[in-house]
Amino acid sequence: MTSNGAAGVAVAGPGGAKAAAALRLQHYLVMAGVAAAVVLACLRYAPPAAAGGYGFLAVAPRAGAAGRLAHAGAGDARRDPPTAAAPSPVVIFNFGDSNSDTGGMAAVNGMNLNLPEGRTFFRRPTGRLSDGRLVIDFICESLHTPYLSPYLKALGADFRNGVNFAVGGSTASPGGSPFSLDVQLHQWLYFRARSMEMIDLGQKPPIDRDGFRRAIYTIDIGQNDLSAYMHLPFDQVLAKIPSVVAQIKYTIETLYVHGGRKFWIHGTGALGCLPQKLAIPRADDAGLDAHGCLTAYNAAARRFNALLAGACAELRRRMVDAALVFVDVYAAKYDLVAGHAAHGIARPLMACCGHGGPPYNYHHFKACMSAEMQLCDVGARFASWDGVHFTEAANAIVAAKVLSGDLSTPRGVTIASLVNATLVVANNNDG
Repeated sequence: MTSNGAAGVAVAGPGGAKAAAALRLQHYLVMAGVAAAVVLACLRYAPPAAAGGYGFLAVAPRAGAAGRLAHAGAGDARRDPPTAAAPSPVVIFNFGDSNSDTGGMAAVNGMNLNLPEGRTFFRRPTGRLSDGRLVIDFICESLHTPYLSPYLKALGADFRNGVNFAVGGSTASPGGSPFSLDVQLHQWLYFRARSMEMIDLGQKPPIDRDGFRRAIYTIDIGQNDLSAYMHLPFDQVLAKIPSVVAQIKYTIETLYVHGGRKFWIHGTGALGCLPQKLAIPRADDAGLDAHGCLTAYNAAARRFNALLAGACAELRRRMVDAALVFVDVYAAKYDLVAGHAAHGIARPLMACCGHGGPPYNYHHFKACMSAEMQLCDVGARFASWDGVHFTEAANAIVAAKVLSGDLSTPRGVTIASLVNATLVVANNNDG
């Protein structure tokens, strides 16, 4: 994976490839042993299932074929930011790739980023691969809770309102990246096990048992998996997607077994509209749609979203004492191109920070942050920051639609409504 979150390929000679493969195998064997130990440790603290309810969830029968959310005061979800002396009432655990990485990749790789990264809001680089805030940051703001600290941040991390396990370049598929979704899940299991251990010792962890129960678990991953497959014939790309979705589904199930009850799952965006993909040499423009996006990439993204939405629906039927929301971010991200004029975006397919100028300003070997970068003016309305990731302006547009509930399934459910939600379970005898 490249530092921009794209799927990259490192080409080496036969000897180097064998050595790299051996090192990777050794790494994954070690990680597997550690993961097994963590899982066994965590099972000790797994909460017991209860037929009549779970923690904060009020479970009661009602007529109808599906459960509904009952909200304990809509205004209660919007609170002032917590003071330093009190933990936040909102807890978020986020899993994902660079679309929601708030500094994890920079921390783990020791990357000293420079401006213009972070120039529009933070006025300094923060490890976000953008000029400012990400969708996850706007979600935190809407819930009046601090931005999430990366799990791997050594200095200045504050985990009282949750943890961000997302790392740029991550895949949902195991082994596709150093911090693939299974690794992020094991990190959460470790964090939870150590927290329970502190409680048993009479110590105070950043998040207590109730915090884990009422937390919102957000997942935004899969873009890098699809990108890695798109060199294959399209039917083979489609055949790969179910296994990617299965990994996300497994993660949700594991979080559920360990007490998670509120899930907010993002689909993937319009990959065929990214300047990075459009800059790949092609014979002609026959594969572009009416808005200049690659139809095959977008078709794969829609298929991924359809299967992920279906998996969420299946889990929703089984996990009747949980709230599980799928969010179709594809619609919002594609609209940045299809409806660019309404958003004041003049060049929706061109990167703000890149190399080469129009039409895409993207060069695969001279990307943003290189010495030869070509940078748009501060305040210019661009959708793409570096050809792969969005600008803060674009993230704000997407976040507004995500937060409205219009892209949610079940329809109209907002993330704010999950903060104090209780669940009324369907009567299994309903006809």
